Amino acid sequence: MKAKPTEDRFGEDRIAAAVREIISAIGEDPARSGLEGTPQRVARAYRELFSGLHDDPARHFQAFFREDYDEMVVLRDIPFHSMCEHHLLPFMGKAHVAYLPKDRVIGISKLARVVDAFAHRPQVQERLTSQIADIIMEKLKPRGVAVVIEAQHTCMIIRGVKKPGSVMITSALRGICKTNPSTRSEVMTLLRG
Repeated sequence: MKAKPTEDRFGEDRIAAAVREIISAIGEDPARSGLEGTPQRVARAYRELFSGLHDDPARHFQAFFREDYDEMVVLRDIPFHSMCEHHLLPFMGKAHVAYLPKDRVIGISKLARVVDAFAHRPQVQERLTSQIADIIMEKLKPRGVAVVIEAQHTCMIIRGVKKPGSVMITSALRGICKTNPSTRSEVMTLLRG
């Protein structure tokens, strides 16, 4: 298993130097008054945008509650932003998360934190969707999990095919939410709103 990056390994000075080089490579002067602080600003922004690399999403499951509740739990419209690992351009949208508990529930803010922990990394939407579903299944051990993500990708909007307004939708279904047709239908209806 690959070693997890730590805060100490974040190379803010290296990022700033690389951004200075990019500015020069596009034909601009990194010493120009409007650009001279840009390398440091980008490095600080990257620290924030990629903070999920230094956040173990499993920590958000340390506190759960034993509850005799066996109906669907749904949290819709969780706003998120991430960085496409193919172009290092942002994609953003909403995550919708549902699970069918056995005997454990978790505070809803923890679900939003898990979304952020995985989103704040170089990502692809498909992996992001699966990672959220998998960790909920692993840590809460519910009867089923469903995650749907809707996002707009700036790598498709401002470059390449240039298709503003396009929305990509991905889903990850686990347990009974995948295997039982009526549960699957119910959860997808709840997630669509």
